[in-house]
Amino acid sequence: MRNLNLYCFLCATTLLASSPALANENIETKDYSLKANIKRIALEYMEHSVTNKTDPNYPDTYNSDEKSNIGGTFDANIVYEKSNMVWTNGLFAEYAKSETTEDGITTESEDKDEILLYTDYTHKMWNLEQGIVGPFAYLGYETEFTTFDLGGESYRTKILRAKVGMKLYEGKHFKQLYIAAVEENDMTYDDNNMKTGAEIGYEFNYPINPQTTFISDGYYRKFFSYSEKEPTDFEYKLAFNNRIQTKLTGDLYLAPFYNYELAQTRGAKSSRAQSTFGLSLTYNKSFDLF
Repeated sequence: MRNLNLYCFLCATTLLASSPALANENIETKDYSLKANIKRIALEYMEHSVTNKTDPNYPDTYNSDEKSNIGGTFDANIVYEKSNMVWTNGLFAEYAKSETTEDGITTESEDKDEILLYTDYTHKMWNLEQGIVGPFAYLGYETEFTTFDLGGESYRTKILRAKVGMKLYEGKHFKQLYIAAVEENDMTYDDNNMKTGAEIGYEFNYPINPQTTFISDGYYRKFFSYSEKEPTDFEYKLAFNNRIQTKLTGDLYLAPFYNYELAQTRGAKSSRAQSTFGLSLTYNKSFDLF
């Protein structure tokens, strides 16, 4: 718990450090911006492919079924930016469920169920041709819409995750490229499980033409230590999402996509891969708040 408290302290200290500058800012100079970004509100049709499906040692949030389904995604944030910093507060949520009826019996399967609230502060230190580089601090809370059953008990994912590291920000094509130390407090089960690891991640945008953009984001997270022994704890997880987004009209886009996840837990004999092909109808828009 000591490590998590340290990361939380670093996050809070970094954010509070910018407060005096904010309080004394002359509004008329407009040496800052505040934007609300609806990155993606999407209705999605998906086809899943899963390997090692029968291994029970994977958490509920990593149990897609090999069925087609329809789901939804919401991804939005508020960004406060100055010449020396950027502070992002966001909400990401997704949910998808499929139903299969055989011999009069209907079986439901959740293929996506996640809610993520986060705050991310990046201090801009070096301006390079490839973008802006500086240290960052992140604090997020991950949960889900519905509970899941395990051993006759109902649980809900509850993870507090802190990261500190270095980030390339607002490059020509790499909107983010980072490496970080990670500390998690997994409160899903009866005992809090403290986990320590490392993560690398990216967000990449490449305009194909004025109407079409290739968008990719992903991360690789590896854990090195745990305070509890849970067979569903991830040893590592790799995830990336790719889509080709084409403008239909106004702020409405059509995007075929391919998502891939590969992971292994401490209790699993082999890794599990999940591939998802789909098509999404997406709305995105940004608003200047002041």
